[in-house]
Amino acid sequence: MTERALLITGASRGLGAATARRAAAAGYRLALVARSAESLEPLVAELGAGRTLALAADVTEWSQISAAAQTAEERFGRLDAAFANAGQMLPVSFFGNGGTDPEKWRDMVLTNVYGAAITARAVLPALARTRGHLVLTGSVAGRHIRRANLYSATKWAVTGLAGSIREEAVGTGVRVTLLQPGVVDTDLIYDEMRELPLLDPDDIARAVCYALDQPPTVDVNEIVLRPTGQKL
Repeated sequence: MTERALLITGASRGLGAATARRAAAAGYRLALVARSAESLEPLVAELGAGRTLALAADVTEWSQISAAAQTAEERFGRLDAAFANAGQMLPVSFFGNGGTDPEKWRDMVLTNVYGAAITARAVLPALARTRGHLVLTGSVAGRHIRRANLYSATKWAVTGLAGSIREEAVGTGVRVTLLQPGVVDTDLIYDEMRELPLLDPDDIARAVCYALDQPPTVDVNEIVLRPTGQKL
């Protein structure tokens, strides 16, 4: 059987890097995507350059992410799965009571929403050829209203995006899974969040691999996972 190939965005750290390690152990060949190819070098060295491809692409730039998807398919001869994982989180106050400068919000919205959408557009033709699997990183914050939280709004958008893609995928054999984790111990979270119960990035990686390991007749639509004891 031909070895499966998986593309991961936001692969240099956090959930992306943890998933790359799990997927490599499961036998996947990997196309790792980050804004800087240099940031991927330690992970490529760890997992093996012969099975791992480092690709520099900004997920908010169509020309770059579409080229990355094309390169991955050409290199491996197929693309069986993609994990649209790249994301940002910024503190926000709509009244101006702290939070970040609104000029910085644009990149978060573009990365979390537009980036996820055009990543899907870039990989889905290849996934249709293998009856493959698209996984997107949402959030528990995309299920419940959050006070002063633009990040939450972007993840609500990802929730809708996953459902929309899933409906269009009917009849193609492509499966779509939305991951909705609670607070994860990565460098994206704020200092005050580190006092909360936390998931480990590997917890999410195991959930990704669980979804990918299901038989073709099973489409795991959503996985919600929260650290034990986290309040809504």
